[in-house]
Amino acid sequence: MGGLGGPTVPRILLGARLRRFREARRIPRSRAAHAIRASDSKISRMELGRSPFKVRDVEDLLTLYGITEARERESLLQLAQESNRPGWWYGYSDLISTGTDHYLGLEVAASLLRVYELQVVPELLQTRDYARAVTRLRQPRTPDLEVERWVDLRIERQELFLKAGGRKLWALLDEAVLHRAWGGAEVMRGQLERLLELSESPEVTLQIVPFTAVTALGVGGAYTVFRFAEDDLPDVVHLNQATGEYYMDKQEDVDRFVHEWGLLSGDALPPHESQALLYETLARS
Repeated sequence: MGGLGGPTVPRILLGARLRRFREARRIPRSRAAHAIRASDSKISRMELGRSPFKVRDVEDLLTLYGITEARERESLLQLAQESNRPGWWYGYSDLISTGTDHYLGLEVAASLLRVYELQVVPELLQTRDYARAVTRLRQPRTPDLEVERWVDLRIERQELFLKAGGRKLWALLDEAVLHRAWGGAEVMRGQLERLLELSESPEVTLQIVPFTAVTALGVGGAYTVFRFAEDDLPDVVHLNQATGEYYMDKQEDVDRFVHEWGLLSGDALPPHESQALLYETLARS
């Protein structure tokens, strides 16, 4: 995706390498923090790729970790510089939080997105009218102009995804999503038509988790699993809950969600049966 991904991927790559260097030399976070005049928590955020990097700090950490080879240092310092570049969504920076900024960077860089939704159509599959209705209902005090900017951001995300090539979206939708008419019957009909259209796209795999699927009863909520083409980037799980946004990249956490995904997708209707259910729902609407 070139420079569209902004700082997210360089931060994750650089943070992971710095963490490996530190752990290989058994240097505690407190000592690394002292070397750059910072706190232990800042070292943790940097190693998780959730904090910007100062080139000077990276230089000091590389020296502490004994990384002296010129070419290796240069490549890592280049990542530090890239970790501060703006993403394509810079024009919306007054709207979005740090957590959303991180999500957009992961989304545009991922080669595969696995999305499970229980209440709404996934944002990358929403029509403009549906997106507007969801935004207004979830942010009732937001001025109309700001709502439209949120919708514009969502549509730009979709266009980038569909134009990228080589990227896949695998969406599991609880059957309840098809019957929850955000914005009214007419808006929902348009959304169902859009889902049918996108289900024919080679970039999209769409499955409906029917009411009869007992596996869904054990799922705590909606989530997204990001997978990347780069070998150095681990899978990342995103949870968006009422108490905030959470990101997990520890292997045991990711494995748990990937296992859960396998169970859910197995209980979900196959894509062709999901299309049939969409047609039936649309015919009754």
